[in-house]
Amino acid sequence: MNVAVPSPLRSYTDGKAAVNASGATVAELLADLDRRYPGIRFRMIDEQDAIRQHIRIFVNRERVHGLGAHLAPSDEVIIITAISGG
Repeated sequence: MNVAVPSPLRSYTDGKAAVNASGATVAELLADLDRRYPGIRFRMIDEQDAIRQHIRIFVNRERVHGLGAHLAPSDEVIIITAISGG
């Protein structure tokens, strides 16, 4: 499936804004991404195996809150990073 990668994570994907990955769940998809682009999963998932607070994952334009969300091969996944500052 097609995965849109935000600018702050593109250093892991050789600058690619979109990549292909597979998985039946969000967890499997992120594991596949990490196999293809080592280190990217750690930037999105914390030590408690939860989506980091500054990361938003959308499947077919609907926000996913957990790693167990089911995916279909035709799904579109968008990863967004929050911007903060002061």
